[in-house]
Amino acid sequence: MNACDPALAAARRVTLLDTAVASTNLGDQIIMEAVRAGLRDVLAGTFVTSVASHDRLGPKGRALIRNADVAIAGGSNLISSRMWFRSVWKLGLRDAFLSMNTVLMGIGWYQFQNKPDPYSRWLLRRVLHPTALHSVRDSHAKAMLAGIGIVNVVNTGCPTLWDLANPARPPLPTCKAAEVVTTVNTYIKDPAADRRMLEILKARYGTVYAWIQTAEDGAYLRELAQGIEIIEPSLAAYDELLTSARDLDYVGNRLHGGIRAMQKGRRAIIVAIDNRAQEMGRDFALPIVARTNFERLEAMIAGPLEIAVRPPLGDIAAWKAALARTIHGPAAGD
Repeated sequence: MNACDPALAAARRVTLLDTAVASTNLGDQIIMEAVRAGLRDVLAGTFVTSVASHDRLGPKGRALIRNADVAIAGGSNLISSRMWFRSVWKLGLRDAFLSMNTVLMGIGWYQFQNKPDPYSRWLLRRVLHPTALHSVRDSHAKAMLAGIGIVNVVNTGCPTLWDLANPARPPLPTCKAAEVVTTVNTYIKDPAADRRMLEILKARYGTVYAWIQTAEDGAYLRELAQGIEIIEPSLAAYDELLTSARDLDYVGNRLHGGIRAMQKGRRAIIVAIDNRAQEMGRDFALPIVARTNFERLEAMIAGPLEIAVRPPLGDIAAWKAALARTIHGPAAGD
C-alpha cells in the first residue's frame, strides 16, 4: 500500500501485548500463534504493533500503547489478585495513567487466589477498556473479574482451543498409540506423582519422548526417570514430532503441550496440576485427569478415549464482533 493511500492514513492502530516475548515458557508461543490466527479477520485493515506483556514497558512501548486505539492482551494467565507481586503482566504504577484501553482475549487468572487487593482492583480498572467486551479462558477468571465489578466479560476459553471444533478437522484418534510424548512441569513439582506417571508411560508405551517446555524441565525430568528420549527444546522440534508418521499419543503435565498435540491431530491426555487445566477441562471438555488419579490415567491410556473439545463458538463469535465494533466503529461488528 502506498504511503499516500488514504486507507493507510485512516487505519486504526492496535497494539498486541505479546505474551511470548520475554517469556521462559515455550507454551506462550503456542498461545500467541492462536491469538494472531483468531484476530486475523478482525484486524484486517488495521496497523498492528506489539509490545511485551512479560517485561516492563519502556518509552517506545508506552508510545505504541498511547498511540493505539486499542491494546489487546492475548492469552496466558496475566491477571492476578496481587498485580504488584510476581505478576506475569509487568504493569507499573505509571502504566495506570497511560490510557491503555486493553481488551482481554482468552486471559486466565494467575492461580486460585483470594479476591484482589485494593491496588490490584484499582489497577485493573484503570488499564482495562471500560466498555469493550473482554474474553477470559475459564469460569474462574470471569467470576474473579465480576467480583471487582468488571462484568463486560465472556468466557471463550483460551484461543488455542478455538479451532479444535472446526468441522473440517478429522476426529481425534480414540485408541492407544504405540509411542507417547510427555512433558513435566517444574512450576508445581510433585516428584512422587510425576515419577509414577513416567513409570506408567514407560510400561504402557514402546518409546517415551519428552518435550522440554521451560529450561528447568529437562533437569527435573532426568531426576525422575531414565530411558526417555528428550527431543530438542523448541516448538519447531515438537511440531516435527507431532506431524511425523509415528503412532503417537500425548500424556503429560503441560496444558498447552497437550493442546498442541490435539491441534496436530494427536490423542492427548492432560494431567492437571493447577487451576488452568482444571477450569478449562471442566468448561470445555478437555481430556484431563487429576495428577494422582493413576487408576483413571491408566484407564484413559488403555482407551478407547473419546475426545470432543467444546469451545463456546457463540461466545467467541460475539466477542469478535464486539471487538470489531470497538476498533472500527458500530457498523463493523454487525
